[in-house]
Amino acid sequence: MLKFLILLLPIFLYSQSLKSILEYATKSSDLVVSKIQLQESKSKNVEAKESAYYPTIDIGTSYQTQNKKQVMLPGDVYTGYAKVGFDIYDGGKKSSLLKQSENEYKSSGFDTLSTKKSLSLQIVQDFFNIKSLKSSLSAREEANKSLQEQLIRMQRFYIAKLATKDDVDRLQAAFDTNIYEIESIKFQILSLKQSLELKVGTEITQLDDSRFIEFQKYDIEIIDSVKSLMAKKEALINSARSVESVYYPQIKIEDTYSIYDYDRDGHVQFDMLDKQNTLMLSLNMRIFDNASVSKSKQAIMINSQSLNTQVSYFKKEQEMHYKLSIAAIKTNKLKIKSASSALNSASSAFETISKKYDAGIVDNITYLDALTSKTKAKALQETSLNDLEIAYATYYFYAGKNIEEFLE
Repeated sequence: MLKFLILLLPIFLYSQSLKSILEYATKSSDLVVSKIQLQESKSKNVEAKESAYYPTIDIGTSYQTQNKKQVMLPGDVYTGYAKVGFDIYDGGKKSSLLKQSENEYKSSGFDTLSTKKSLSLQIVQDFFNIKSLKSSLSAREEANKSLQEQLIRMQRFYIAKLATKDDVDRLQAAFDTNIYEIESIKFQILSLKQSLELKVGTEITQLDDSRFIEFQKYDIEIIDSVKSLMAKKEALINSARSVESVYYPQIKIEDTYSIYDYDRDGHVQFDMLDKQNTLMLSLNMRIFDNASVSKSKQAIMINSQSLNTQVSYFKKEQEMHYKLSIAAIKTNKLKIKSASSALNSASSAFETISKKYDAGIVDNITYLDALTSKTKAKALQETSLNDLEIAYATYYFYAGKNIEEFLE
């Protein structure tokens, strides 16, 4: 039963809304999955840095043999040991490395969110562009029926000597050009559809009617790609601090317990150690390296400043797109009104001219112009409606929102 339901899952997906498609893509797209996997690796790196605060325990063994045994020393020595070590003070290296890995993990999380939102915007653009192309295709196919009917009618008139060959040729040329446009649009739809399927991560066979809620003004929030850069900048600052820690005292304590065994020791006259516990406290501090570490820190800080400059630029870019998207919404609303008015006028004109053409009052040039105007007006109206939806999605994206939350 479970296998049957799994097989049916793609079928249900095909008839789902744009919101469902976006939800599927943000979980199953290869791009998103890749980012999630990278985020998980950063999480493990944080855990590794946290574990560095705990003492270390090492065990080992060694075997030493001498070809020519000396009188006072055994020929073979076997050693086993266990060592416990703990860094009492490391100049802040561990804490800096931990903060670095935490900021890298945070940056990775923002990268994942940025990929999801960017992918959602691309899917929305493909979705509504396909719908616009399908509207253009529908208008062309409707025009094709009219052209075919008139071409057949004109060919009959020509046979009956009631029309010239020029009249037939003009209609034939218009019919063939329209077929060419239809095939071009079909290929564009196919290309965009495959691009959409690649982004979503599954086959899509149906595009349902989906709309965004009416425009609502929201304050701009920093987008995740910029937040990612900010976290990367902080990670570099932490990295610089960890590098600098070498100039501070490094205090470490180690306790080593060893056991020994010997062979070829028949001539040894002294008692040999069979076990030993060694406690060692060490202090190390770098006092000269010709500014090698200092220069490494400077290089990292310059890289950090570079990221800070990028953050400043992308914040300005986001604000620019945010303002442009608001203007695009206003513009597209005006375009919808104009396109609707143009379609009404073009449809009315075509209906009148079509009757006159059938009655022989106007020539085929006038008829073709009226048909072309109607075809373009119909396509423009649908395109303007879909462009408004894209403008909504673009606005919500640059406002720092999740696009799918604003679908009806």
